[in-house]
Amino acid sequence: MTLTTTYQLSNGVEIPIVGFGTWQTPDGDVAEHSVLTALKAGYRHIDTAAAYKNEASVGRAIVKSGIPREEIFITTKLANTQRTFEETRKAIDASLEQLGVDYLDLYLIHWPNPKKYRPNWQATNADSWRAMEEAVQAGKIRAIGISNFHPHHIDALLETATIKPVVNQIYANPSDPQDELVAYNTAHGILTEAYSPLGTGRIFEIESLQTLADHYQKTIAQLVLRWSLQKGLLPLPKSVTESRIIENTKLFDFEITPEDMAVIDQLKGQAGTAANPDEVNF
Repeated sequence: MTLTTTYQLSNGVEIPIVGFGTWQTPDGDVAEHSVLTALKAGYRHIDTAAAYKNEASVGRAIVKSGIPREEIFITTKLANTQRTFEETRKAIDASLEQLGVDYLDLYLIHWPNPKKYRPNWQATNADSWRAMEEAVQAGKIRAIGISNFHPHHIDALLETATIKPVVNQIYANPSDPQDELVAYNTAHGILTEAYSPLGTGRIFEIESLQTLADHYQKTIAQLVLRWSLQKGLLPLPKSVTESRIIENTKLFDFEITPEDMAVIDQLKGQAGTAANPDEVNF
């Protein structure tokens, strides 16, 4: 395996097995430099979102890299503030313009029930999805998916969807693996992407992980990202530090034994779980 090794999504599209995340990466020089560094380090999968407000910087980095557009897999997401059919159509076009591209490889609904639309979240998701399906038919998007959806959100979406979601991007790491949700995704042909695969940094506080990392002569980050891959997840590590961006690519020259995978699986809750104000009445 390498950074360009791919999973095949249920619609046949190939997606690189590790992505470079840009959540909380400031717009401007910081985002541009970090994405350019990631591309130079071998990443070919970049994940952003309208809500991150750094799509334009991501787009500039892609151009500056000199890498052909078709060799880079670009994901972005629909903001929680734009969720009607017409708003979604306009949001897709706005992201294309911000990124400076003719098409998106993957487009996700960022959240299933944002507060603004919570009373009618089922209908809102159906409207957004219909606009996304339209964009697929128009050649603007190659694949569509969801983020932070739980089974009941997906079940509701599937009642009206013509195109099934190919990805569910969720918070997942050894401390909060969300095993039941991952199993549900898998059963429905949905690839699980793991944002914050390092537990927003808290994973580094677990002493037993350092012991295991030392055994493999790897860092905790490398160990945990490798765990994600061996679980069949698609991790989305992020960093603005060049050395760590490069470090996080060194995942393919070792394999965690089944016994050590089991040890890591026992770490649930040791670094906390996902917390977001939008999870109220989830």
